Amino acid sequence: MNEAKLAQLEPTQSIVQLCQWEDKEAEADEMWSFVQSKAQQRWLWHAIDPASGTVLAEVLASHQDEAFIQLKILLEPFVQFYTDGWGAYERHLDPSLHRVGKRNTQKIEHKHLT
Repeated sequence: MNEAKLAQLEPTQSIVQLCQWEDKEAEADEMWSFVQSKAQQRWLWHAIDPASGTVLAEVLASHQDEAFIQLKILLEPFVQFYTDGWGAYERHLDPSLHRVGKRNTQKIEHKHLT
């Protein structure tokens, strides 16, 4: 866990949940909902352990690159990310450590349905 970054976060700006992990892989995704109207969107950025489905970290923020960067920092030192092809992932992950595709994100996408 990146304790230095966690200590810098303002609780009023972000809601963050972390747990311990052993593997160095994470499935990451974002999902949205809204409050009263679709103009008031809320985005949940989260990452899970692909083997167990355990949530590794969550960030409640906007649908901007900065939200993913915040999640990525919390997940250091992960070495392999599995995501869909949304631009923030492509812009902020080393291509050699990033796998895009539904084959590797089925577990996290299923969590959106339950």
